[in-house]
Amino acid sequence: MKAIVYVALKPGVLDAQGKAIASALTDLGFVGVVGARQGKVIEIDLAETDVEAARARVHEMCDRLLVNTVIETYRVDIIA
Repeated sequence: MKAIVYVALKPGVLDAQGKAIASALTDLGFVGVVGARQGKVIEIDLAETDVEAARARVHEMCDRLLVNTVIETYRVDIIA
């Protein structure tokens, strides 16, 4: 089973990389880019066979290590 964790900065948190991406895209001639936000994706291979147990375990991993919940949000997808 695989878990995919999508992490993004919360709205209102300054995203310097997102600003740099938006600026670079505009500089390259991509018209209409008014902003960008940068995040990360974490893939975790799990031995767990129960989807809900896997989801709970990954949420615990996120809360304890993978995500700074003060400034980031996350979403977990479980692929059985």
